[in-house]
Amino acid sequence: MAYSEATADIMRSDIGVEPGIAEKKMFGGLAFMLHGNMVCGVTKDGGMYRVGKAAEAEALALGAGPMTFTGRKMGGMVELDAGGFEDEALRQKLTELSLANAASLPPKG
Repeated sequence: MAYSEATADIMRSDIGVEPGIAEKKMFGGLAFMLHGNMVCGVTKDGGMYRVGKAAEAEALALGAGPMTFTGRKMGGMVELDAGGFEDEALRQKLTELSLANAASLPPKG
């Protein structure tokens, strides 16, 4: 699955300069990691955010959709389609929730 480099650039800008941020190609897209834990990623049609199970209901109430991968719902993950991805305020809030979730996890490798 190809992803949009323009969408990746927007996500890079949303994350900003955070110590410990890295990019990794995953699932045919691009993921952004904080100390080895996934924060968010670029998909074929938009973006996905790992907000964590505690913030999932809040993210869904803001307008994100549940993340499904291979037909199964992934707890703690939400996604934005191309239309939702255009909402800068929504992206920023989801990015904040995702960075907080990743920061709460122990660093990997």
